[in-house]
Amino acid sequence: MANTFVEQLRWRGMLHTEMPGTEEHLNEAMRSAYVGFDPTADSLHIGNLVPIMLLAHYQRCGHKPVVLVGGATGMIGDPSGKSTERNLLNEDTLRHNQEAIKKQLSHFLDFESNEKNAAVLVNNYDWMKNFSFLEFIRDVGKHITVNYMMAKDSVKNRISSESTSDGMSFTEFTYQLVQGYDFLHLYKELNCTLQMGGSDQWGNITTGTELIRRIDQGKGYAITCPLITKSDGSKFGKSEGGNVWLDANRTSPYKFYQYWLNSSDEDAEKYIKIFTFLTEEDIKTLILEHTQAPHLRVLQKRLAKEITTMVHSEDEFLNAEKASGILFSKTFNKDIRTLKENVFLDVFEGVPQAEVLKADLLEGLDMIAALADKTNFLKSNSEARRALKENAVSVNKDKVKEDYKITNQDLIHDKYVVLNKGKKNTYILKVI
Repeated sequence: MANTFVEQLRWRGMLHTEMPGTEEHLNEAMRSAYVGFDPTADSLHIGNLVPIMLLAHYQRCGHKPVVLVGGATGMIGDPSGKSTERNLLNEDTLRHNQEAIKKQLSHFLDFESNEKNAAVLVNNYDWMKNFSFLEFIRDVGKHITVNYMMAKDSVKNRISSESTSDGMSFTEFTYQLVQGYDFLHLYKELNCTLQMGGSDQWGNITTGTELIRRIDQGKGYAITCPLITKSDGSKFGKSEGGNVWLDANRTSPYKFYQYWLNSSDEDAEKYIKIFTFLTEEDIKTLILEHTQAPHLRVLQKRLAKEITTMVHSEDEFLNAEKASGILFSKTFNKDIRTLKENVFLDVFEGVPQAEVLKADLLEGLDMIAALADKTNFLKSNSEARRALKENAVSVNKDKVKEDYKITNQDLIHDKYVVLNKGKKNTYILKVI
């Protein structure tokens, strides 16, 4: 049971670097390991999913995961992989964010069980808030040389960056010491012997192992995972609207589902190993199926199903799946009315909209007005008339003639009508 963790990471493509002896250490007994999360927002995003999955696999392999919310480090800012200093937060905001993050993590980790390997959440602000500056530089700072700290890539890259005109603040420079002390503290208090994170965290993590060695004469271990990239070179975890969040209020389940569904074949093959708990055998079968019929997008559909269900719920996945197929539904006019309004708007995001008054529908809105005169969807009344004669116009996907009038019966959510000219041109009529 507990000896399969590193093997899991290897075949899933989730292992970047491990400190010598780590695998043997984990094979000997149940061990505690921690990953730190930045609490500067009240939601995690899919860029956090790799370390989340690290902890989830860790727990499933019989070990004890420790989630560290960086309340103290969130007040400083980590220079790793960044070119500017982040905004600092107050304690109330950090506490609120911590609770929101724990709720999201509980979809992946078991915090509630009575088992010895139940997950634990800690906040480094709790042990750092009473630590005076003089105590810190006396008890911690003296054990790590400036030469050692300067040699870290996160510091070197930041200082030498031409884009950073202001240089690097002392606050950020000390970040690795604070993170290193976290590892030492958890080592002493929770017998936590392993820290995990992205490959950009290697320098910070090894500062922790160095403090454990120098101050406590102990042995700490480290594992990092690769930073995920997309095959087209664009940044993983970003969409046109910015971050893809785990919070449904920030990124709707429909948009979340769509992000995974739109993965390239190459990315889907990589992601399904990293972001699901499917077995190696199941994944090999899916990849084979996909190779034989790529147009069916078997990998993307299964990936989107697994991760949407995990982050949101099976109901939200089913709603997102239904919404994704609704444009091709043979019973569109009926099915579209079953979508929640926010999902309806997600489906038709970016589609041209025009507003008409409710009074215009009292005696029925004629199609020329709906297509051109009142909306300018089409350039002229004659173009609208021509499209109607060619049988190219539909209302809520039902074909209509020139004599058709739009009434309240056509309204979706009592305010929207979907108009189409041909297969490619869609318009939304909004009744106000």
